[in-house]
Amino acid sequence: MTGAPDQLSEAFRTEWPKILATLIRFTGSVELAEDSVQEAFARAVESRDRALLINPAAWMTTVAKRIAIDSVRRDAALRRRLPLLADDEEASPGPSPVDSPADDDRLGLLFLACSPELAPETRLALALRFVCGVSTEAIADALLVEHATMSARLTRAKKRIESDGIRFSTPDATERAARLDDVLSTVYVLYTTGHAAPAGSLLGGSTPGNAGVAGGFSATATAIELARALRRLLPDDREVAGLLALLLLTEARASTRLTEAGELVTLEDADRRRWDVARIQEGLDLAVVALPGGGRFALQAGIAGLHAEAPSWSGTDWTAIGALYDRLLTIWPSPAAALARIVARSYGSTGPQAALAELDGLAPDLHGAVGRQAVAVRADLLRRIGRTAESRAAYEKAAAEERHPPTRDFFGRRIAELDEQ
Repeated sequence: MTGAPDQLSEAFRTEWPKILATLIRFTGSVELAEDSVQEAFARAVESRDRALLINPAAWMTTVAKRIAIDSVRRDAALRRRLPLLADDEEASPGPSPVDSPADDDRLGLLFLACSPELAPETRLALALRFVCGVSTEAIADALLVEHATMSARLTRAKKRIESDGIRFSTPDATERAARLDDVLSTVYVLYTTGHAAPAGSLLGGSTPGNAGVAGGFSATATAIELARALRRLLPDDREVAGLLALLLLTEARASTRLTEAGELVTLEDADRRRWDVARIQEGLDLAVVALPGGGRFALQAGIAGLHAEAPSWSGTDWTAIGALYDRLLTIWPSPAAALARIVARSYGSTGPQAALAELDGLAPDLHGAVGRQAVAVRADLLRRIGRTAESRAAYEKAAAEERHPPTRDFFGRRIAELDEQ
C-alpha cells in the first residue's frame, strides 16, 4: 500500500481497536494479539494487494489472524496454551463486532479492557497500551511511575491474563456503569500523554502502535473524541461532562504553550488573545453542568475554567482556585493534586514563603515524576522570594532530571536569568 499512506494511517486510527479486540478474543492472549496486529500493519505498508485498498480493516484482520496461527504452530509453549487456535484455518475475514457504545469502537474496547478481574492500575495501563497504542514510557510518565516499573507491571498483567485464562467479554449496561471511572481515567491520561509531549505528538510517535505505520494520530484529539462519545452515551452524567469540559478548556490554550521556535511558554506569559474562544465557551458551559456533582474531573474543570476566564495572570482568582483544590484533595488525595494546590496557594493569600514551607513538608512523600515536578516548583518558589543561589541549584537539578526538551530548555533560561541578577 505504498501509494496510499494516508488511507493506511486513517485505517490504523479508526480500525486498530476493533482489529485488536478481534485478535484478543480470537487468541485469548493480549501479547500475541498485539504482536500479530502490529505485524499486520507493518506488512500493510509494503503490500500492493488491491484487497487492502478496498477494505483495509478486513485485510489486516485476516493477515493478523494468520500471523497468530503461524506463531502458535511455531511455538510449542503457545501450542500448549492455545491448542484450538493452531487448527483454526477458516478465520472470519473481518473484525468481529464489538459492542460499541455511542458508535465508537474505541470506546467499546475501553469498556471491555477495564475488566474488574485486574487491579485498577493494571486496567488503566492495559487500556492505554493496547486500546490507545500509548507507549510504555508515556504511560509511566503520565501515571507518575518509573519506566521500568510500568514495563514490569504490563508484563505481569499479560502473564496473569494468560495464566489465569482471563477472557475479555463485552460488558452490559450495569457493568459499564461500574467501569466508567476507569474509562474516564483512561481518556484523561490519554489526553495528558499528548498534551505533555514536545509538540502535541502523534500517538506512538511516527510509528503508531510501533507497527511501522507512518503518520499516526493525535493523542489529544483522540481523547477529546472519546470524551465526546462518552457524553453522547451518558448525557446526564456530570463526571462525563466534567471530563469533556476539562479537556476542552485545556486544549483551548494548547496553541500558546510553545513558541514557533519550540520554546516553552508558561501560563503566566501566554498570549490569551490566541486562546480558542469557542472551546472555552463550550468547556465553561459543561463545567457549569458538572460542578454540582463535585467529582474529580468536575472540580478540575472548574479550576481550568477559572484560568480560562481570567483576563490576565494577575487577574486570576487564586482564592477560588485554592478552594477548588481543597475540595479536590478531599476526594482525590493524589500527590499531583497536592503539589498543584501548593502552587495555587503560593499566588493566593498564602504567598511563596509559606508555600515553600508546605512543599518542604510534603517533599518526602513525592516520588518519581511528581517528585521531579516538585523540584521545579521549589526552584520557582525560591526564585520568587529572592533566594537566588538556592533557586539556581534547584533549577540545575530540575534540568538534569527533566525528560521533556522544551521544559529542560526553559529551566536553562531561568538559570541564565538568575545569573544576570
